[in-house]
Amino acid sequence: MSIKAYQRAATQAEHPRELEYRAFGQATAGLVRLKEGAPTVDEKVQAIDLNRRLWNMLSADCASPENRLPLALRGQIISLALWVARYSSEVLRDGADVEPLIDINRTMMEGLAVR
Repeated sequence: MSIKAYQRAATQAEHPRELEYRAFGQATAGLVRLKEGAPTVDEKVQAIDLNRRLWNMLSADCASPENRLPLALRGQIISLALWVARYSSEVLRDGADVEPLIDINRTMMEGLAVR
């Protein structure tokens, strides 16, 4: 079985919370690499973009009428996504510390891990 086929099969078998947890793990790992290393501009843009796209997808999902999360929680996630978008621009434009993005992602991962 090819790697792509295996990944597709694994993704289809995962519970949505597990998939979201894994996505946050990948995005957060990229942000941690930025914090710990001396990234190139391209590496920085890619890591920030991946994280921003994750939050954009969450925001779009929470804005959907079919989303079954409580309305207040959906609003909070959308609010966080807006903050992530603004702060990500500050990281890229002004060199702001990436740590707050790492912290918010880890907090989301902790919430997703609770059962």
